[in-house]
Amino acid sequence: MSGDKTERTFIMIKPDAVQRGLVGKIICRFEEKGFKLVAMKQKIGSKELFAKHYESLKKLKFYDGLVAYMATSPVVAMVWEGLGVVKTGRLMLGETDPAKSLPGTIRGDYCIEIGRNICHGSDSVASANDEIALWFDDSELCHWTPSNSAWIYE
Repeated sequence: MSGDKTERTFIMIKPDAVQRGLVGKIICRFEEKGFKLVAMKQKIGSKELFAKHYESLKKLKFYDGLVAYMATSPVVAMVWEGLGVVKTGRLMLGETDPAKSLPGTIRGDYCIEIGRNICHGSDSVASANDEIALWFDDSELCHWTPSNSAWIYE
């Protein structure tokens, strides 16, 4: 694998997707693409945790509602690893507004409204690193090599 270009991203399955039973379908998309899951946990986060997570959106009018909503039910926090996983992961999720997401994307296939857009994905390697550090301790990240790596990467 092109190790120097391998990166990690943070993907969070939001309360609406957890409640609708879409966790397996979303994980399956990333596994079938060939990305490696290196950490995962389900938890009900505090408003304080979500306030930190969405700090960059603090000045937007929907911020308070988003933070409150995210703390209402479990989320599934994950770290995925692979070549170009940040950009490709965002493409797989689709547009933030599901109405603008193409069929075949996760949001295009599974959601309708922006306030219930089922997933969060890091928008850059830098934000991925920050989000991973917020949600996971280093000891929770699994360092392993899948047996199918040679069939995915040259």
